[in-house]
Amino acid sequence: LPNSMHCEYAVRAARAGIHVLCEKPMAVTTEECRQMIKAATQARVKLMVAYRLHFEEANMTAVELIRSGKLGPVRLFHSVFTMQVRPGDIRVKRKYGGGTLYDIGVYCINAARYLFGEEPEEVSAFAVSGADRRFKEVDEMTGALLRFPQGRLATFVCSFGTTDVSMYEVVGTKGKIRVEPAYEYVGELKQQITMNGKTRERSFPMRDQFAPELLYFSECILTGRDPEPSGEEGLNDLRIIEALYESAEMGRSVKLKGMATPRRPTTKQIIKRPSVKKPPLVQVQSPSL
Repeated sequence: LPNSMHCEYAVRAARAGIHVLCEKPMAVTTEECRQMIKAATQARVKLMVAYRLHFEEANMTAVELIRSGKLGPVRLFHSVFTMQVRPGDIRVKRKYGGGTLYDIGVYCINAARYLFGEEPEEVSAFAVSGADRRFKEVDEMTGALLRFPQGRLATFVCSFGTTDVSMYEVVGTKGKIRVEPAYEYVGELKQQITMNGKTRERSFPMRDQFAPELLYFSECILTGRDPEPSGEEGLNDLRIIEALYESAEMGRSVKLKGMATPRRPTTKQIIKRPSVKKPPLVQVQSPSL
């Protein structure tokens, strides 16, 4: 379903007594997010937002490294997530909830939040469309600055009109970690960790990043455990996205108040499943023959 239909179908499912696993972004407005949370709560069903990187090893071990203090107090997060989007794709259709922040910027926002372990207090953004006709309805590129507690900053740029880049870097007082690619589900993910002037690299093999979401959500249903990432996790990302678009439109920073702190992901959530590959063919031209 396109982003603009997440709320309608999630609410309908909850009212029918069906547990809901919703793709990110959770919805296109914070009001829709609250409707989804309310419907799930009233129906006593589970609601989880499908942030696959909350179960992925490269990202969760980065969280563990930062929490260990080995990098010192982390001060800076920087990320770039860009791609080329085809003309007519639903990502560039306003009525379907298209736009860079909704589709790919949300990865950068969510990563900054789980790596810092806190919620931003103030945000600022610039949105650019340019002359490319693909982006006559939505932004082509957005650059953002997020101010976190303890004087920490997060910056990112997301774009639908440039070559593929997927990375983030977190810098502390004693070292830094770079993950590139960071948000992909095809191919290896890699970490570069620099401490005491020495850099080491760690590679993580391609794995199925979607099966872990389903396994974890199923376990939450069977055991009665509340899932992480929750609806509140998705709501916080939408509050930030709305504030960023407001900043881009008004030309000033926007302060965020009363951001609840949801449960954070940990390495205990890592689930490893082999990558899904095309099955070998045995004396046939395609699996259907």
